[in-house]
Amino acid sequence: MGLKQEIVYYSKLCHDNKFLAATDGNISARTKSGNIFITATHRCKGFLTLKDIIKTELSGKVVQGSGKISSEYKLHKFIYEQRKDVNAVIHTHPKFITAYAAAGIALDKIIFPEIYLFFGKIPLAMYATPSTDEIPESVAPYVKDYDAIMLANHGLVTFGSTLKEVYFKTEKVEHIAEVSYYSKMLGGAKELTPEQVKKLDEIKKR
Repeated sequence: MGLKQEIVYYSKLCHDNKFLAATDGNISARTKSGNIFITATHRCKGFLTLKDIIKTELSGKVVQGSGKISSEYKLHKFIYEQRKDVNAVIHTHPKFITAYAAAGIALDKIIFPEIYLFFGKIPLAMYATPSTDEIPESVAPYVKDYDAIMLANHGLVTFGSTLKEVYFKTEKVEHIAEVSYYSKMLGGAKELTPEQVKKLDEIKKR
């Protein structure tokens, strides 16, 4: 499966799993030559086709395809520039993680061992006006150290080496946000003790 086909596939998964509604969100992937495939703006990810994917240079100059590139291209561009190890970016609006982001609550407490081992924490970037330079500025403090960032009053951005990996990160973060929501209804999740965290740190070192 080529990169464009992968973007279509994972776009539909994001839509089917309600990580996106209507024309929300955007997905991109970096080619071996350094160009970017990204979804065109105002396209429903549940009905995406290969024609809805635009090839650009990292600068944003369109080299293949028609239509306008995603309004959040600046976010994708910034992440690729900061992280040479990143070849895929997914920006979504999952219900639970976006609710936490709207409430100004980061998922940064050490509660779930697998999240701590995999992500460290899920930081919350300050509010930024969509499609402006404020967006990359808001994620700048976190992009080099984390692979998933909550966007205040907006949603989630995840990134990694492949679209498959990044989709799984999106799914996992939303799942943990949902569990966190229900645990709060049951009296609140219990943070891991320093001793328990120390054991996890030892696992990280292996």
